[in-house]
Amino acid sequence: MNLSVQLAPKNKKGLLLANPVMTASGTFGWGTEYEHLFDIQRLGAIVVKGTTLSPREGNPQPRLAETPCGVLNSIGLQNIGVEAVIKEKAPLWAGWRVPVVVNIVGETVDEYAQLAAKLDGVAGIGGLEVNIGCPNIEAGGAEFGAHPSPAAKVTAAVKAASSLPLVVKLTPNTADIAAVAKVVAEAGADAISLINTPRGMVIDTARRRPLLGSISGGLSGPAIRPIALYMVYEVAGAVEVPVVGIGGIATASDAIEFIMAGASAVQVGTTNFTNPRAPLDVLEGIEEFMAKEGIKDITELIGAARLA
Repeated sequence: MNLSVQLAPKNKKGLLLANPVMTASGTFGWGTEYEHLFDIQRLGAIVVKGTTLSPREGNPQPRLAETPCGVLNSIGLQNIGVEAVIKEKAPLWAGWRVPVVVNIVGETVDEYAQLAAKLDGVAGIGGLEVNIGCPNIEAGGAEFGAHPSPAAKVTAAVKAASSLPLVVKLTPNTADIAAVAKVVAEAGADAISLINTPRGMVIDTARRRPLLGSISGGLSGPAIRPIALYMVYEVAGAVEVPVVGIGGIATASDAIEFIMAGASAVQVGTTNFTNPRAPLDVLEGIEEFMAKEGIKDITELIGAARLA
């Protein structure tokens, strides 16, 4: 049974995964936090916390709010900064079998390029995931991924600054996600991951104030899965690069839906908080499904539900 997938077939370095199960940025720390819970080396890839040029303390508390079938978060990209990632984390990853993908976030196009350049050639880093759902301070706070032009500019800048395989993570907060996906692919993305979190909020009725310290947050969990699944289906039909599905994936059945919609791989996110073993459960469930259905290669499932 072959579960391996290549997420960067046109990149010289490639990004070969032993299987299609990845972790989602912001839900799996730096990977080291889960080592004692299960064999993380069995996963396809680990995507680590969003990384910025300088360390960030994140947003004011409270930062999390449970909602029906999901969670709102406004962590605010709390992280140790790229220099500490290179010095403290990458040497650990260099000894791992599972590839590590670093999620990068900037407030300007130049910041994205600087991050990519610093991480290029660092042992232990197998690829970059570019979060274009971050506010663009040069455009008054609009998300880079909300419109095709800024999304393409970020992608091209990162591509020019790094030889690492490049996965661009799309935001659902756009009028036409397929249009954004097309220009990102044309600008050099080796793969596209989606979706990032839709925006939402909760009101504390006792205090008559927004519950979250930053007013709004990103909604994740099972509540967004049907939206994410449709967007993956739409983007997979619009681009020729591999697609990674994200959004409310908690079980093998969820993951298989995304794969059948056209995703070559999936990321397990919010469910890690309630079931730290979830990525491995998803992987083992996919293996059981393939054995039961007599499927020899994962490629037989990719896009199997797409209509001609």
